[in-house]
Amino acid sequence: MQASLETLSSLERRLKVAVPMDQIDTEVGNRLKRLQRTAKLHGFRPGKVPLKVVEQQYGPQVRQEVLGDTVERTFTEAVREKNLRVAGSPRIEATPLADAAGEFAFTATFEIFPDIVLGDIAGVTIERAQVDVADAEVDKTLEVLRKQRTEYIGVTRAVMAGDAADIDYRGTVDGVVFEGGEAKGQAVVLGEGKLLRDFEAGIIGLSVGETKSFEVTFPADYHGAEVAGKVAVFVVTMNSVREARLPPLDAAFARSLGIVDGDLDKMREDIRSNLGREVKRRVQARTKDLVLKALLEVSRLDVPRALIDMEAERLMAGMAESLKQRGMSGPAANMPREAFDEEATRRVTIGLILAELVKTQGIKAQPEQVKAMIEDYAQSYERPEEVIRWYYQSADRVREVESVVIENNVVEWVLGNARVVDTPMPFDDLMGGAK
Repeated sequence: MQASLETLSSLERRLKVAVPMDQIDTEVGNRLKRLQRTAKLHGFRPGKVPLKVVEQQYGPQVRQEVLGDTVERTFTEAVREKNLRVAGSPRIEATPLADAAGEFAFTATFEIFPDIVLGDIAGVTIERAQVDVADAEVDKTLEVLRKQRTEYIGVTRAVMAGDAADIDYRGTVDGVVFEGGEAKGQAVVLGEGKLLRDFEAGIIGLSVGETKSFEVTFPADYHGAEVAGKVAVFVVTMNSVREARLPPLDAAFARSLGIVDGDLDKMREDIRSNLGREVKRRVQARTKDLVLKALLEVSRLDVPRALIDMEAERLMAGMAESLKQRGMSGPAANMPREAFDEEATRRVTIGLILAELVKTQGIKAQPEQVKAMIEDYAQSYERPEEVIRWYYQSADRVREVESVVIENNVVEWVLGNARVVDTPMPFDDLMGGAK
């Protein structure tokens, strides 16, 4: 085998490989002889088919297999000999046999993994959020939980904000009912901001059995182009009014949250503990994002186009699957692959930087860290021990956790070498801004 390497760009390489044709012919002959021992052809006993017949029947197929195996083997050997780390799959082009002068020759064009230059981590400043879970946060969470368990009780008074109403309505523009402008027995809740302001204002104050006519001006950017910017006349009849009743903070409410003995203090501590875990998770996610952003800013590397393309394809397939699960099909498939390039480039770049840090700094996932993370995951479930057992039943699931631990350890390494400033952050800012 002869191999020569050509540099096309900072990452792209072209490898020219040539193998004497007699080696190819010898291997083809050996495989045909082995095939002769088991070949079954009409008119011949098994193993008694003449070699010439076997060659006529299977020769072209065997030769293609030998050529394919030769390309794979010699490319691997040449890459190892040249000490190259190939990124993605090579583009193989065979030289026509008539021009090969007694050789089987091909070229392989591919990219290599880049050299990564990490900047001065010590010069990086990371602002790490400090968030407290106070009584006020527990109280707010309790109110959310109460609202989730709201019961609506029928009343005879006029409807007001916060009530659930059952209405019939008919809306017209220039005397014509528009699409979606008519319904009977429509359930609405007032005061949630889901209805047009003019429409909700027209309903408030109606009593059961009362009918009212009023105008509604649709916003110019309204999603229904037919009525956007136009004035509609609505006729609304109030069928029923139900008043919102929040459950009291009592033992029954505590039991509904899983506190078996209904103890209200235990309920509050359970909520505080859950909020603490969520705060920890969001702070870690926010800090990790800042660390990754800092690594991108201080690192220099060329990113292989082949890896970007592969990641973009993966992102596009993931979006298509997500849309399919939500009952939507087609849009992702019609999106140009280039629409995913920016995010794909960011992800590949981060992956290369993290891999470099893992290699150069010897960063690993310790078994006790993996165990602690699995146990932390499990605490969010009703039977944590079953969740822990489920994780350890699969080596793949454990490896997924190990990958997360390694990433976290990289983040901790950066935090240990960068300048970290602990900055107080309001609870609501963290919960509203974190993803």
